[in-house]
Amino acid sequence: MAEQVRAIRTRKTILSAAARIFEENGYQAATISQILREAGVTKGALYFHFQSKEELAQGVLAGQDQQLVVPERASKVQQTVDVVMLHAYRLQTDSMVRAGVRLSMDQLAQGLDRSGPFMRWSEVGCALFQEAQRQGELLPHVVPVETADVLVGSFAGIQSMSQAICDYQDLVTRVSALMRHLLPSVVMPAVLASLDLSESRGAAVYAEALKAAQELEVSAAIA
Repeated sequence: MAEQVRAIRTRKTILSAAARIFEENGYQAATISQILREAGVTKGALYFHFQSKEELAQGVLAGQDQQLVVPERASKVQQTVDVVMLHAYRLQTDSMVRAGVRLSMDQLAQGLDRSGPFMRWSEVGCALFQEAQRQGELLPHVVPVETADVLVGSFAGIQSMSQAICDYQDLVTRVSALMRHLLPSVVMPAVLASLDLSESRGAAVYAEALKAAQELEVSAAIA
């Protein structure tokens, strides 16, 4: 058990170090030697968990995924908003997420499959929009898979612009504006009026999701 815990910690240490190196240098310029120095582990320990720089990058890319779960909402459009706003908040506060996004947007990352995060986020959005459609929350013309792709692509552009201009400091403001512009074209007016699209939404959802995750851990430990 203790060995398993140590292995998990070592893997997290390596991934955190890789995230910092990839964020600072980009994929092409980053080296295994730099990551080893940053992590403070042996080459054998690193290769036990990751066989190559590409595997390390894929591990960091997966760090963008929704590790904190947004609680179920009666409105699936609000749940979609909360997923997006939570991701924006994590981009401002989580180095692993920032590194993953940098890798996914790095067009110089030759040989690295960067499609995973885009596909996963589109799948999440599509599933939520399909549920919203079944509940009558969307306008009749909406095609969920198309709307999900538009939302993911728009978010990618907005976060890239925010990163270039002010290192994500205004990201939640920009994402709130994105939602206010995009959603009226896909959401029923009565539903739209009930949505919380405020800039503080991401931080609030983060606190809620973190509390739920901690309570789940306590329950599992007791059981």
